[in-house]
Amino acid sequence: MPDRDGLTGRYDLIVLGAGMAGVAAATKCATAGWRVGIVDSLPYGGTCALRGCDPKKILRRGAEIIDSARLMRGKGIDDAGLRIDWGELMAHKHGFTDPVPQSMEDGLTGQGVDTLHGHARFTGPNQVEVDGTPYVADRVLVATGARPRPLDVPGHEHLIDSTQFLDLGDLPPRILFVGGGFVSFDLAHLAARVGSATVIVDRGQRPLGSFDPDLVQLLADRGRTVGVELRSSTSITAVEQGDREYRVTLEHADGHRETIETDLVVHGAGRVADLADLGLDAAGVEWGERGVHVHTHLQSTTNPAVWAAGDSADTAGMPLTPVAVSEAKVAASNMLTATTTTTPDYTGIPTAVFTIPELVRVGMLEADAREQNLDLDVRYSDTSGWYSSYRIGETTAATKILIDRSTDTVVGAHLLGPGAGELVNTLGLAIKLGLTTRQLKSATAAYPTHGSDLGSLL
Repeated sequence: MPDRDGLTGRYDLIVLGAGMAGVAAATKCATAGWRVGIVDSLPYGGTCALRGCDPKKILRRGAEIIDSARLMRGKGIDDAGLRIDWGELMAHKHGFTDPVPQSMEDGLTGQGVDTLHGHARFTGPNQVEVDGTPYVADRVLVATGARPRPLDVPGHEHLIDSTQFLDLGDLPPRILFVGGGFVSFDLAHLAARVGSATVIVDRGQRPLGSFDPDLVQLLADRGRTVGVELRSSTSITAVEQGDREYRVTLEHADGHRETIETDLVVHGAGRVADLADLGLDAAGVEWGERGVHVHTHLQSTTNPAVWAAGDSADTAGMPLTPVAVSEAKVAASNMLTATTTTTPDYTGIPTAVFTIPELVRVGMLEADAREQNLDLDVRYSDTSGWYSSYRIGETTAATKILIDRSTDTVVGAHLLGPGAGELVNTLGLAIKLGLTTRQLKSATAAYPTHGSDLGSLL
């Protein structure tokens, strides 16, 4: 339909990508009275809601129950015969994910946002085509997320990615995961509880490099007890398809080679910004695999009409959905006010690996804190024998809290164990607000809860 100037397809803002970040920005600007369009070639909702965080954790619930029952074996729980019906669990996942696209689209249209479908490409500084239909916008926000990093390995076409894994009709007996990051660990721990023998192959000396190395080692040891085998300092050199299996050739750091037979090979070796098909060069936008090159206030460094957020922006923020949403809101606010150059606040944002048990961090690593020559107090606790762990039979749990003695504030927190994903939020808030350990310990928590452990951890 014609816009207020009598032109067709002209917007104050077009958002590329209908994930959580894009939707947040589109809604904010439409509510302010702008004419906004949003476009995606995939169903609305983005990776987190449809192909990542949310469905993964729904499936993890089955693994949690299996693991919890096994931990209580001989303690009053008989887990004989307990198993996961993968098909029913997958149907449960679809009960959440299937309604999301329409619900999200209805919410956008209810706010006055035009919802477009198709492949978008820049044809000029502020011109975009969607499957051949031209549009013009005063501003364009790029929020197209990330995709699996291309692998230069013979036979890479035989690998599936996490999106495909989370939609499998059943799990095979043997699964090999490429890469030692979030994706491989999350999915391997899930698959192991379903009954698959899993192997994680990581070319680095230590997996999960952004997490505390001492806790990562504990997690690796715990994973081994449930069938998650880790091969560090090992590279994949080839994947060949046989009659009924795949043959994966591995090369270890010492040059030794071996071949593993497996039923499925899953790509978990990192992601890059999903920008290659957007025609950014036609818009004069500089970009790389980490995203559009942006100023700290999220505006393109080479085209003032273009903004970016989340995995699409080369920022200091972690590749997390809450970070992407926060960046998108900041970008929207800056666009709306025109003269404002507010920057996102990344202080105190936690991140988690939803293995069993879960591993979380917020703030600095111990090595980073020491490099800054802080007056550091490292408060390590083996919590495997604490009430919170004993109650559920968990034998692997620990925390490492980093305190700056000069200010009595938390500068980093690392937790492995039950409830870690919830407890870390309090520590993140403490870092963000600069709360002292004395202030934190002065709070009285409900008891017995994971939150009530905080005073003893400090």
